[in-house]
Amino acid sequence: MKAIVYERYGTPDVLKMKAVEKPTPKNNEILIKTYATTVTSGDCRVRSLTMPVGFGLISRLVFGISKPRQPILGTEIAGEVESVGSDVRTFKVGDPVFALADMGMGCHAEYKCMPEDGAVALKPSNLTFDEAAALSFGGTTALDFFRRGKLQRGEKVLVNGASGAVGSAAVQLAKHFGADVTGVCSTTNVEWVRSLGASHVIDYSKEDFSQSDESYDVIVDTVGTAPYSRSKASLKAGGRLLVVLGGLPDMLLIPWVSMTSRKKVIAGPADGRAEDLCFLAELAEAGEFKPIIDRRYPLEQIAEAHRYVDTGRKKGNVIITVLTVLNSS
Repeated sequence: MKAIVYERYGTPDVLKMKAVEKPTPKNNEILIKTYATTVTSGDCRVRSLTMPVGFGLISRLVFGISKPRQPILGTEIAGEVESVGSDVRTFKVGDPVFALADMGMGCHAEYKCMPEDGAVALKPSNLTFDEAAALSFGGTTALDFFRRGKLQRGEKVLVNGASGAVGSAAVQLAKHFGADVTGVCSTTNVEWVRSLGASHVIDYSKEDFSQSDESYDVIVDTVGTAPYSRSKASLKAGGRLLVVLGGLPDMLLIPWVSMTSRKKVIAGPADGRAEDLCFLAELAEAGEFKPIIDRRYPLEQIAEAHRYVDTGRKKGNVIITVLTVLNSS
């Protein structure tokens, strides 16, 4: 099968199309024929090994010290079940599905095996495969942080980086849960973020939320520019800072903040679960959650997709189309 492989860390130029062995599902696995996948900011960080402060060495231990341990990137996938292992009962051949491979990666390929009890769900009937591929990463990340942050109806939430994959999902989900949502984004995305459900939008080029008199129950930092030192004055007593992207100093602060104030910092990797995918699928079916697509690239142009994501200007998700013939159904 075709796959995009990288054998060393670096710029998008390290990504090469190669023929690799097609995987065979184990007894408890399904084999998914890939119609669409995504390039996330996480893919770009792993490819270049450009990590938040303090995580350089840890990242090499996780992903490979001198070269990548997993040579195929990609965490999101949508496609059709081509075959199933002998013990699989939940899915059958021909099922349209979407999945989150998370740290296992390997989705930038024509086929991907996933465990039956992994983060896999049936594709919402009203979404294309492109849209379904973009459902999982941003949506499950936002859900997991809101769960850990114990978001309550009526609370005031600020989403810093409201136009990205996680940010656009966080705005929609916070609105669904009954929060009063403020989004922070660039000038060009102000009206668009408002259309996602934000009651208030701050243009960061004109206003600094941390210098305002407004305070929030929850601040979600999806881009790493609102650490506790900057956000603490904008958090109410009992407020929670959800650090989706942050450095080691943010992690080390967690016990200190809890001991010395009524505020909390919540950080660490998000947990993508099958039940969260099913929940997102239900919301999508009901028209209450829509994955946002910025650009589409064919698999052969994935290096260009990485270059675009590297700019930090993407709006929502960047899609990679792998099999285009059936991609609209």
